[in-house]
Amino acid sequence: MIQSAFYLSLFTLAGISFLLVTQHITAEPIKQAEKQVLLKTIDQILPTTQYNNDLFTDTITVTSPDYLGTTDPVTIYRARFNKKPVAVIFKVIATNGYSGNIKIITGIYQDGTLSGVRVLKHRETPGLGDKIETRKTDWVLGFSGERLQPDQKRYWRVKKDGGHFDQFTGATITPRAIVKAVKNALDFYQQNGDRLYDSTQSN
Repeated sequence: MIQSAFYLSLFTLAGISFLLVTQHITAEPIKQAEKQVLLKTIDQILPTTQYNNDLFTDTITVTSPDYLGTTDPVTIYRARFNKKPVAVIFKVIATNGYSGNIKIITGIYQDGTLSGVRVLKHRETPGLGDKIETRKTDWVLGFSGERLQPDQKRYWRVKKDGGHFDQFTGATITPRAIVKAVKNALDFYQQNGDRLYDSTQSN
């Protein structure tokens, strides 16, 4: 019985060791793959010709649940051209989607204009709410070039609510959530401004 327990412990230890080694071996490739996916998405909202620094080393981390929709730290990627600020890129969560949270990424030029918006992850209804994906419609492309309109309080709403942005037929909740989240991102940028580019702050 003691011998059986010994072999059982030995096999358990070997199994744990194998899992740890496998995790160590696969962790870096997974990390690199995720980085490439993120970089491709960033390229869609901020062309590489507009900056010449390494976005993945020029970052800061912030926490702003009221604006960014999460209590988790959020990475701010800072784009520069010849060391001059160009834009910031960061993720924001739309917390009131029809089927839960919607993770999006926004690019905002130094002057506060949106360079672009893309949806990273969602669980919205196929055929209705999933029109936020670029492979379904070009709706999300409509944010490019937009900025806060201080003299138009209702601008950052869907048209059904008296605002500027289209909603989808049979699916108002999803675009309403995205519009609100993008506005929150712009509000966050307006509140923090050039401090986000402070070269003395980095991860």
